Amino acid sequence: MLYSVFKHLLVGPPLRLLFRPDVEGLDHIPACGPAILAGNHPSFSDSAFLGVVARRKVVFLAKAEYFAGPGVKGFLVRQLMSGAGNIPVERGHGRAALASLDVAKRVLAAGQLFGIYPEGTRPPDGRLYRGKTGVARLALETGAPLIPVAMLNTYEIQPPGTVVPKIRQVRIRIGAPLDLAPYRGRPDRRAAERELTDELMRRLQGLSGQEYVPIYAQQAKDRAASAEG
Repeated sequence: MLYSVFKHLLVGPPLRLLFRPDVEGLDHIPACGPAILAGNHPSFSDSAFLGVVARRKVVFLAKAEYFAGPGVKGFLVRQLMSGAGNIPVERGHGRAALASLDVAKRVLAAGQLFGIYPEGTRPPDGRLYRGKTGVARLALETGAPLIPVAMLNTYEIQPPGTVVPKIRQVRIRIGAPLDLAPYRGRPDRRAAERELTDELMRRLQGLSGQEYVPIYAQQAKDRAASAEG
């Protein structure tokens, strides 16, 4: 109920009015049944925009810290994240990644849409970075359609570190599901997951037009932090 109130009354109408979403390929998202919506992640606002334009609820995983803040601000953030369909997860180590994958499997087993960002974190500069293979493992183990979702200009609307987004039309492009058949049942499972992830990132690059950087986004952030230090 909170999600419906959030989407249809509190946040959805203002976002549609102010940002006038221009969406291509919305019909690629199935009307029922599980699917993985795998997107680039230029901006903090990506989940809100995708959740508003999708005809069905999209479940995302979010850092547990968003749900643990103190005071009034913490309460408001918790309500915002919960209302947007986010599930809190711990991050930062192998066990956390496996736990996140288990949560995602339960979401898909319930026939829901699951939103994920293969880059693992928001990139520092609006470019597209190497994808992590968890998204491919999820698709191959569940058989859920893997659908690329490209945010075309959310970096310009709300780049990292910006609190108040710029008011301009948001553009989203959704591609056709990837063909999972060439990657299923292979004895070299890890290689298959890597190849499928790389194909997904190529599809996202083609949809978004972003420059691709063949390292992980977190590595780029760590290098930038080391250079500043």
